[in-house]
Formats: sequence, structure tokens, C-alpha cells
Amino acid sequence: MDSSILRQNGFEGFVSIASLKANPNQIPQKQGVYVVLFPFDKEPNFLQTGTGGFFKDKDPNVTISELESKWVSGTDIIYIGKAGGSSSKATLRSRLIQYLKFGMGMKIGHWGGRYIWQLSNSDNLIICWKPTKQDARDVESEMIEQFKREHNSCRPFANLKD
Repeated sequence: MDSSILRQNGFEGFVSIASLKANPNQIPQKQGVYVVLFPFDKEPNFLQTGTGGFFKDKDPNVTISELESKWVSGTDIIYIGKAGGSSSKATLRSRLIQYLKFGMGMKIGHWGGRYIWQLSNSDNLIICWKPTKQDARDVESEMIEQFKREHNSCRPFANLKD
């Protein structure tokens, strides 16, 4: 699974984090799944201290060696997330706005996926999304399982749990 497969499977957007910060209204107000992509042909450069917020006063940063050990080579997918579902009324727009605000250092409850904010070029990462009629939690889990099958049982870089 990579960005070309995502396009073939109906994912939309494919816009930079910087673009979404400037205009989050381009994100649909529907439940669904989203994917963060690393669009570079080089190894990542990790920051000792990222831009993520200290939610509940917990430091979102981990060591560079931890980040290096979680990096999955051979894919541009670095995080798979969900918005909404049977237990949540969140939309792609509301959830991604939370994620972006967390990445801008605000105390926002989007702890998952925080590793991307320790990448030196996080504003240039690409986000795509797909509204779903199926429960977003189920779609996200299915996508993570497929990723693991294709990448030696590894989760995407910033997915800290299944």
C-alpha cells in the first residue's frame, strides 16, 4: 500500500500540512480515515524537540533512537488515522484540525501520531483522506493490518498502537 494505491482506492486531498494549516476548510466534514505521507526520497531528519503540544503536561517527544527504530523504510505512509465512527461524532475536518493544532504546540488531545511532529519537515508532509460509510475505526484497523502484512509486521511509523 502506497500513495498510488490510496489514489486508486478513492483517497482525496493529497495536500501539505502547511496548506491545511492555511485552509482547513478543504477537508470534508464527514467521518472517514486519513493518511500522512512522507513525500521525500531521502531518509528523515528527526528533531530532538518537535512541535507537538504537551497534552496533560506529558512531553510528546521521544529520543531520536526511538524514532529511528520505529521508521519503516520502503513506504511513504507514516500514519493512518480515523475520524468518527460508532463511538465518535468527529469529522475528518474536526479531527485533522485537532491534529494540526497539536502539531503547532497546542494542548490538544491528539496524542496518537505525535512522532510526525519530530520530523524536521513536518509542514511538507502530505495528508490525504477518504470519507467512509463503514465505521472509521474498522477501516483504520483494516488498513493498519494490511500495512503490517506488507511491512514485516511493522505498524506505520507514527501509529503507536493498533
